[in-house]
Amino acid sequence: MRRSLRSAVSRLAWFALVLPLVCTPILAGSAELSDPSAARALIELTVDDVLKILNDDSLDTPSRLARLEQLAWERFDFTTMSRAVVAKYWRRFSDAQKDAFIAELKTFLARSYGDRIERYTTETVEIIGERITSRGNVLVMTRIVGGEYGGAEVEYMLHHREDRWRVIDVKVEGISLVLNYRDQFRSILASGGPEKLLAALKRKNTENAAKVAS
Repeated sequence: MRRSLRSAVSRLAWFALVLPLVCTPILAGSAELSDPSAARALIELTVDDVLKILNDDSLDTPSRLARLEQLAWERFDFTTMSRAVVAKYWRRFSDAQKDAFIAELKTFLARSYGDRIERYTTETVEIIGERITSRGNVLVMTRIVGGEYGGAEVEYMLHHREDRWRVIDVKVEGISLVLNYRDQFRSILASGGPEKLLAALKRKNTENAAKVAS
């Protein structure tokens, strides 16, 4: 069962990741910080816009990815996600390596699932709830409707920074994207440190870019 769930992360994460990328930023004042509906609105308003991109027949795969990648910086807090992914190894990164890793991780997450964009059919998303966590973040629960993985549950963890809500983790059927990649990167970091991980990510991103362009 655990293996099948990890397989679901691999095959569903592209859809879960692109959904929160496109929408007008939702500013959050003090009242909104105590109200999880503000974070819910960010996810909810995003869905329609992203689905328009996925359903736009005038766009090829590289064009769709370019639009989504361009907006990803505004919708995800990649600094927080990167620090969480490498965990205790973050302090071993120089400032330049931290900047490079954040950029490579963003590209890796987008391009790893680029080939699946062309397989998109009829999926949409419904919001099924939201709640404030013990750390003051907001968890927005959603369910995929239609398509091969209809019924799969996806959770978005958001926190409030710089007057807006941003995504810091995604869980697919209970499996955290951040923890999933932490597991994958741990052995690389243990054996070769930041340099080895950056080289591996750059190599993988180059390979994925070639696949998307072909």
